[in-house]
Amino acid sequence: MVREMTKTHEELLREAISVYLSSLKYLDNFVSEPANKYGLSFEQYLILHTIAEREHVSLMDIASERNVTRSAISRQIKVLLQHDYIYQKPAESDRRRLYLHLTKDGEQVERKVYSLTTARFDQWITRYGADKVREILDFIKDFSSNEMADFKDSQGDQQ
Repeated sequence: MVREMTKTHEELLREAISVYLSSLKYLDNFVSEPANKYGLSFEQYLILHTIAEREHVSLMDIASERNVTRSAISRQIKVLLQHDYIYQKPAESDRRRLYLHLTKDGEQVERKVYSLTTARFDQWITRYGADKVREILDFIKDFSSNEMADFKDSQGDQQ
């Protein structure tokens, strides 16, 4: 059954498409820019940041915390290794478990990208105010939670 959209809903859809075309699709690039300066995606930087903050972290730890596959993180780790930003070292207790560590270059890049990212976020807070930023973040979390649940349900129905 196909329902016709009300005029208000049609206007909102047009406005949503306009916002997507003019803003949202560029948001990822805007957020990623500080990391891009060092040949990294924002996801790769976030892995670098996790390694910087924790003493013993493995590829599996990161995959588990982010609810993604080991291979997804492995691809990101490969880039960090190629840039010589990280290295892997076996755990003392279990030589099969590899812990991730920052190289000197990795430490410098992590600090620089962190500084650029936090400065950019501070500008947002100054421009929009902490309450508005919190409101936007809460909306995005609520939207994601509901829409991802609906998406997963619809994917299950198709199988």
